[in-house]
Amino acid sequence: MKQVVILAFDGALASAITGIVDLFSMAGASWNRIQNQQIERLFEVKIASPKGQSIQCINGIKMHAELSYQEIQYADLVVVPTIGAALLSVLQRTPELIIFLQYAQQQHFMIAANCTGNFFLAEAGILNGKQATTHWGFEAIFKQRYPQVELKVERMITHADHIYCAGGGLAWFDLGLHLIERFYGFEVAIQTAKSFVIDYRRDSQLSYSLMKIAKPHQDALVQEVQNWMEQHYSQNFNLDEIAQHFNLSTRSLIRRFKAALDLAPNQYLQAMRIEAARKQLEQTDYTVEQIMLAVGYNDSSSFRRLFLKKTGLTPLDYRRRFSRHF
Repeated sequence: MKQVVILAFDGALASAITGIVDLFSMAGASWNRIQNQQIERLFEVKIASPKGQSIQCINGIKMHAELSYQEIQYADLVVVPTIGAALLSVLQRTPELIIFLQYAQQQHFMIAANCTGNFFLAEAGILNGKQATTHWGFEAIFKQRYPQVELKVERMITHADHIYCAGGGLAWFDLGLHLIERFYGFEVAIQTAKSFVIDYRRDSQLSYSLMKIAKPHQDALVQEVQNWMEQHYSQNFNLDEIAQHFNLSTRSLIRRFKAALDLAPNQYLQAMRIEAARKQLEQTDYTVEQIMLAVGYNDSSSFRRLFLKKTGLTPLDYRRRFSRHF
């Protein structure tokens, strides 16, 4: 039986603790019960807190801890749940967890974290030089705060040595199933997924992310070009025509866009068009071809390839998953 310890703390997301406790606790049990087979518990799961005290989650629920971080002598796996409260405040007031993660790294414990819980791993320095992921909404602050980490925010799961990171929100489902497979094989993982009625092996969180196609800047002319693109993105035009419209050279237009937005004009336009296509797939019954034309593309195969690249799903798969219609 594998020993798992959840590293709880004040301000954690309750479901990221209780959910993964349930997932590990029911592996080898839920499926077996459905199949009228003998139940075999595969994991012993405990909850630890900084000093062994009860912790209060962001939703107000209090959870009892069975031991303190310092009392963890051995574990096959330690898991950091999602930070639900103010991110930097939780990091600052929970130094015990950062210290323990450094110890766990030295002892070669298997370490995993979900969503914003990955900030604790980065804060401890154990992700330096490694690939990691986190919630897509915190990409900018993560990159700014931890430049030595190779952030792959499009990934649902990353694995570097004995450290596993999961993406945003309910990605603890994906993380837990991945680790069940790591310990007991694919068959047990897929049986657990089926018994919980959840998808397994979602590789990307791109389809859930909001394309951040604008950021504050001080270049009034670039803002004018952005506004013009927003009004005309459904039309066919090229960079030379945009530059001419605003009395700029094409080279100057590209330079100023990159300085203001960290994007070339064509990249900005592409992101705007794909975001418009996503909204139409979610909210309308237009065909993919109609949407393609409405957002300024006229080649079906290239549009579908681009949409897949940017969202991780084909247009039809995206509609099936996110459409308002049931």
